Amino acid sequence: MLLSTKKSDVLQYKGCNFFKQRLVLSVLSGKSINITEIRSKSEDEPGLKEFEVSLIRLFDKLTNGTIIELNETGTSLFFQPGLLVGGKIQHDCSLQRGLGYYLEALFMIGCFCKQPLNVTLQGVTCTNVDPSVDLMKTSMISTLKKFILDDEELDLKVTKRGMRPLGGGEVVFKCPIRKQLRPVQILDNGMVKRIRGTAYALRVSPAMANRMVEKAKGVLLNFIPDVYISTDHCKGKQSGKSPGFGMHLYAETTNGVIYSSEQISNLVSQGEEPSIPEDLGVAAAQRLLYEIYLGGITDSTSQSLAILNMALGPKDVSKIVLGPLTEYTIGFLRNLREFFGVTFKIENYENEEDQGGTGSKKVLLTCVGIGYTNISKRTI
Repeated sequence: MLLSTKKSDVLQYKGCNFFKQRLVLSVLSGKSINITEIRSKSEDEPGLKEFEVSLIRLFDKLTNGTIIELNETGTSLFFQPGLLVGGKIQHDCSLQRGLGYYLEALFMIGCFCKQPLNVTLQGVTCTNVDPSVDLMKTSMISTLKKFILDDEELDLKVTKRGMRPLGGGEVVFKCPIRKQLRPVQILDNGMVKRIRGTAYALRVSPAMANRMVEKAKGVLLNFIPDVYISTDHCKGKQSGKSPGFGMHLYAETTNGVIYSSEQISNLVSQGEEPSIPEDLGVAAAQRLLYEIYLGGITDSTSQSLAILNMALGPKDVSKIVLGPLTEYTIGFLRNLREFFGVTFKIENYENEEDQGGTGSKKVLLTCVGIGYTNISKRTI
């Protein structure tokens, strides 16, 4: 467990755990952070990784007046955030991580910029390490829409796909600015009414996508008849620089809740076992069924985004029901308390109308928002 102490108005941390979370909350709260002993015991590669430096550079582009101090070995970082500006930005991301790693941060800060976000990210769109851009498009956009009104300007467009290790993908993320979020009280996730998805094949035979679709539908049609999975065989520049294939699935409920899953082929060039399309399709379908089983008003990928928007909302009570909290979400709750002093009431949730076999145990999260306001957003 990492310890943090407040000293001279600078939050002190040790180690690299929850690095992105702390940068995001630092920018939103305006509080400086000092992180020491970043992989200091690693003999091969001490200090910050390339993808972490790339994230810092992205925040530097999004803000004005940010002060960044990094020692020679990269094991100590001082970060003093500036004014969150936003606007039109283009950023080449590290190929070590997927674009989803960077997009999560943009989803969290986008509404509070001075200018609407129009960010073009280039790199790896699909990876087993981070959520893919397809999953971000369904899961996080549906979650963010619950907290903002007039969401027509919120969009994530995949212009090029790119697999590891060479990438070549590109996405455009647009996010409107808002003066304030709205409180939510959502307890019922509803019943699954349809399942949609996409199977894509990059620089490999189009038959790969069809083979994935056949097996995935073979699993899902046992539970619901409304299943449609499209195929996307990218050509030329739209297919990136590396071969691979994958599948993204999502289920929509009667109350507009989205559950997402995905599976992506292994990297044979780096010694991993070659993926079989049929196995990958079955795994994607089973993962989606598991997300539905976990339940809640959002899937496990977007738990932190929902919690952040509850904490930053108006000074009113917000309540949501989630499935079992991930370790990432638990760490986020601790960091929220450090930066904003917000604590949540967490209790087991049982709906009296539910009968047995309705999924895993749920938790009810309740908090009073801090009334966070975008001071750059003018009111008419």
